[in-house]
Amino acid sequence: MLHGSVFCLFCRFAHNQSGGKTLNGRDSNPKYLGLKKFGGEKVIPGNIIMRQRGTKFHPGQGVGMGRDHTLYALTEGYVHFTWNPFNKKQTIDITEKPMPTTRITDPRSVPRRIWG
Repeated sequence: MLHGSVFCLFCRFAHNQSGGKTLNGRDSNPKYLGLKKFGGEKVIPGNIIMRQRGTKFHPGQGVGMGRDHTLYALTEGYVHFTWNPFNKKQTIDITEKPMPTTRITDPRSVPRRIWG
């Protein structure tokens, strides 16, 4: 009994903390997506208007789309955003004069009174 109890005082188990540490602690580099020029801002040809993944915003008049769906200005002017509810698309156009952002309204989507 003495033999087993003496060695049990120095008996240790292996640490398992390092097993989880290798799985954590990494992250991807930032992609800097989003709007670079807002509605009403002046742009010149080549200015990046928006970086995006997929076509959340579609190119309109005076706007080109890059290989990675980046929207950029083709002409000089002002950025203008438009929402079309019929085809559910948001487009970005370049206009000669600054214009307020417009929303094409659906005549069937008038406010209705709810009874009850």
